[in-house]
Amino acid sequence: MTSPTSRIEQRAKNYARPLIGVMVSAAFVMILNETILSVSLRDLSIELAVPSTTVQWLTSGYLLTMAIVIPATGYLLDRYTPRQMFLVSLLIFTAGTVLAGLAPGFEVLLAGRVVQAVGTALILPLLMTTSLRLVPEEKRGATMGTITIVIAVAPAIGPAIGGAVLSGLSWRWMFWLVLPLSLAALAIGARWLHLDTAESPPPLDISSVFLSAIGFGGPVYGLSAIGKGSGGGVPSWIAAGAGLVALVLFVVRQLRLQRENRALLDLRPFGRRPFVIALERVSFGS
Repeated sequence: MTSPTSRIEQRAKNYARPLIGVMVSAAFVMILNETILSVSLRDLSIELAVPSTTVQWLTSGYLLTMAIVIPATGYLLDRYTPRQMFLVSLLIFTAGTVLAGLAPGFEVLLAGRVVQAVGTALILPLLMTTSLRLVPEEKRGATMGTITIVIAVAPAIGPAIGGAVLSGLSWRWMFWLVLPLSLAALAIGARWLHLDTAESPPPLDISSVFLSAIGFGGPVYGLSAIGKGSGGGVPSWIAAGAGLVALVLFVVRQLRLQRENRALLDLRPFGRRPFVIALERVSFGS
């Protein structure tokens, strides 16, 4: 006799294509927001009365937040159901979009961008893992290829879409135009996305979270500060250097913890040549 859990998961698989389509579309919109503001930074600098080197953190802060949050999502995906994660990620992104659209000044706008980035960071690993559960093995390659295209193309066309919006509308419309899309995806996911977690997660290793935040966030912060002409001074180099050291310590700790299946980020897939080759092709576009 089929259990209620199996029936629920089978029902989700019956709607795999539209569900994945909704998730890919939501991820596209959310990733698009990484770069959509880049063409408006000069106007924002003038309108919000902040230096150009400061206003650029509207883009860099987005990337920095994602670099810090993404490593911890593996634990969250084991602890909460895909439906819960999807709804939370879209609720967070929607809240950030509204906050940014209503922002009276730079500080609130930056806060809205950070909130948006948290939602984006949560949905990216969720999209991958949920697709693998919903799609039959023989179709996974094509599905992963589509997802890879979305992840690669969305940031590239962000400035073009931002420029098109700015040609006739205020920068605030960059947020208002995506709001209905995120709300629609939220409603569809709430209705049809029902999958249970695969297993109970191991206890969260706080040291790994701390090291990953510094290890992934430090280089992004340091290199962004240097690239923005912040003098390339000691603070920037310290941030980048400390991040690299923390990243090495993070890898060492994960290698030790994964022997007990307690790693925050399991590095064993990197020992498989096909995985590494595929990753290189995605990263370098070859």
